[in-house]
Amino acid sequence: MKKLTFILMLALGAGAAQAQVKFETKSTDAVREMAVKTGKLVFIDLYATWCPPCRQELTRVQTDIIDRFAGKEFVFLPVSRGEKREAVEAFREKTGYTFPMGLDPSQAIYDRYASNYIPRNFLISPDGKVVLATVGYDAEEFDEMIKTIEKTLE
Repeated sequence: MKKLTFILMLALGAGAAQAQVKFETKSTDAVREMAVKTGKLVFIDLYATWCPPCRQELTRVQTDIIDRFAGKEFVFLPVSRGEKREAVEAFREKTGYTFPMGLDPSQAIYDRYASNYIPRNFLISPDGKVVLATVGYDAEEFDEMIKTIEKTLE
C-alpha cells in the first residue's frame, strides 16, 4: 500500500510562519494512527468559520477543552473545512482565538471522516478506537463529551 502524507496546516495568526504537523501513514485513517503512535487521546473538531453552531462550540474550546486538559495525554485538532488560510486568520483575529486551527481547503480531511454536517467531533483513543462522535452543537452534548474526555484520560 502506498504511503499517504497527512499534513495538518496550522494557522498561527497574521504574519506568523505556517507550522505543519506532518504525519506519514499507510492507513487512510491518519488521525486514528496518530493517536496510536503518540499514545494520546485525540479530539478532532471539524468546523467552518461561517457556521453558527461551530462558532458556538468554538467559544467553549479554550477554557473547557484546551485549558482544562493542558498537560494531559491529549491533543485537540480543530480543522477548518473547505476554507483558505486567509479566512481562518481573519476569523481568529476577529474572535481573538489564539489556539492553532488546522486548514483543510480541499476538504480532504473532512471527507475521510464525514459526508455532511458540521461541526463534527471525534474522540479517538490512544488505541485508535473512536470513543465518541458528535454532529452539530448542543451544550449538554458538549458537556457529556467533556466528561467522556475526563473518564478516558483517567
